[in-house]
Amino acid sequence: MADVYINRISSFFPNEVVQNDEMEEYLGYIGGEKSKSKRIVLRSNGIEQRYYALDKNGRVTHTNAELTAQAVKKLFDDPAELRKMDMLACGTTSPDVLLPSHAVMVHGLLPESSNIEVISNAGACCSGMQAFKHAWLAVKAGDKQYAVCAGSERISPQMRASAFEEEIKHLERIEANPYVAFEKDFLRWMLSDGAGAFLLEPAPRKGELSLRVEWVDLCSFANELETCMYMGGEKDENGKMIGYNDMRQDEIFKNSVLSLKQDVKTLSKYIVDKGFTFLKGLLERKNVEVDSIDYFLPHMSSYFFKDKIYDMLQANGIGIPYEKWFFNLKTKGNVGAGSIYIMLEELFHSGRLKEGDRILLAVPESARFSYAFSLLTVVKQS
Repeated sequence: MADVYINRISSFFPNEVVQNDEMEEYLGYIGGEKSKSKRIVLRSNGIEQRYYALDKNGRVTHTNAELTAQAVKKLFDDPAELRKMDMLACGTTSPDVLLPSHAVMVHGLLPESSNIEVISNAGACCSGMQAFKHAWLAVKAGDKQYAVCAGSERISPQMRASAFEEEIKHLERIEANPYVAFEKDFLRWMLSDGAGAFLLEPAPRKGELSLRVEWVDLCSFANELETCMYMGGEKDENGKMIGYNDMRQDEIFKNSVLSLKQDVKTLSKYIVDKGFTFLKGLLERKNVEVDSIDYFLPHMSSYFFKDKIYDMLQANGIGIPYEKWFFNLKTKGNVGAGSIYIMLEELFHSGRLKEGDRILLAVPESARFSYAFSLLTVVKQS
């Protein structure tokens, strides 16, 4: 089977950077009042900048498909090169429509491309890695020669105050259980819009930096753990998910069912432990010595988890010193399925990489606790 190389990496962000003190100018004020949790959440997550596909009046400026299509176009110096693309695999948490699929909508914005295989991966943060693995396997098997994969999010429209207006009419329920309010307000200060893309080929390009993909591995713990982050449903008193299709229209609006929510207690309890304990066994199976890793790129939703990940790695005998870590959460925000692409893009173009460097990607997903890891080796063909 062929070796596979990431030969081009790109990212795309909508509009201008949004600072912390500007966020509610874009997202609006729920109930006409400033958020009580915003300051606490931002202090914990350490994010200082992010991007929104919105203007300051809360009007949408880009679709998710448009963000992704722009990232894909940036992979190519000449738009005519898009004719060579023989696969497009896309992952996102936040497609613009339920049908047609997200990747098909992206393909529809690339008229320069050919009639190709298109695959959409659904889920949360790991969906971008699922797209990456699909494209990697296709090239590795010799089925494709010029595959593109992408991860993206455009979650800001669902975070606008208008999405919560109906629920605010039922303040007595929220005041009786402040946790209900927090789990919905919490994510408004965590998420960002953007997209990233990789071009995968079976050979490196002469005179250019490439990343050889050694392996990509994913694992779900949904057989053990209940749902943690969700959209389009509600948990009942037993933790069972009730989907929006099984609800009345008034229930959907009353409970902001179409907004993204997270059970923060379940998140804190499991997200680090499960994934990074799994990583220990994975590195053993792949015969990878942790000391051989030069760069560790962990996708984190918050700086809150930085020391927790470090401590868990240490506890499992696979400690990676902070000087080997690389992430850009502070300046790019949490872009969900797009974050690992955006991190790797910045490192790839930083001038820091040298031949033989090994890069470990780590992507935890809290939706129902899935994890994705990949090992890359820097190659420069003379």
